[in-house]
Amino acid sequence: MSRLFDAVAMLPNAAEPVPGWVTGGQPTEKQVQDFKAAGGEVVVDNRDPMEPRPFDEPSVVRAAGMEYISVPIVHGAVTTDTMKQMRETLQRLAGKKALLHCSSGNRTSAALIPYLMVDKKMEEEGAVDVAMRGGLRSAELMELAVEYARGVTP
Repeated sequence: MSRLFDAVAMLPNAAEPVPGWVTGGQPTEKQVQDFKAAGGEVVVDNRDPMEPRPFDEPSVVRAAGMEYISVPIVHGAVTTDTMKQMRETLQRLAGKKALLHCSSGNRTSAALIPYLMVDKKMEEEGAVDVAMRGGLRSAELMELAVEYARGVTP
């Protein structure tokens, strides 16, 4: 694994599905700082802004000199538009060192599936396997992500 992954290895469901992108659950303030020290550039937060947090993540990320992007994936309210917005965000991250997270890695990993299938040309089974290693546990989110990816013209 990379220095980026090593910096946040204790992150719940930590994975590196794409070189330079680490996914997982909610990081601590120290993990954010360690990620920056390892070369991190961007933090993508998929948590609902109303979810309780252990610290002021946007402020900590920006104070560390990284870009903070919020793309909420809200429990029970995920749509194909959510998947589209996340895929567009991931396309803009190409070549950047990023930490992508929700509370456990479930939502973030599901939202990676369309990017992996469409943009990285990964087979559906492989994309789902990568997402499951990163914490995907919701069959509903997996199905929504796969259906969205199947309908996207690259």
